[in-house]
Amino acid sequence: MLELTMATVSGTEEGATAGMLMADSPSEPGAVLRVGRDKSVCRLATPDDWLFVSRVHLEFLCGPEGTWQVSWLRGSQDEPSSEVRLVIGEYAQSIAYGGTVPLAGSGEIIVLDRTGPRSVNVGFYHEA
Repeated sequence: MLELTMATVSGTEEGATAGMLMADSPSEPGAVLRVGRDKSVCRLATPDDWLFVSRVHLEFLCGPEGTWQVSWLRGSQDEPSSEVRLVIGEYAQSIAYGGTVPLAGSGEIIVLDRTGPRSVNVGFYHEA
């Protein structure tokens, strides 16, 4: 089971959890959870006017062995207007635009707006 929680944070709201959204999916091969502005395909949707987030920005995919990975999908622009970081405990790494990284345990994916103090924080917990 993969559980996701998402909070959208702007400037003065840092640390706030109001409006937190949740989604989960069994760890079955081919299971997918998406995060982005397009409510028709994303289980976790950001505000429509947060253009630093693509229509479909992040895709969590369960592989054949029941392990999960996250991909930062390339959008319509050559250069993204955000950056994406993976944080697990004290460990942090940037995820490349169009890149994929495996997930283990629990942590957070942070989508940062390069033009202002806004972020989308997606916590994940993988229950083995």
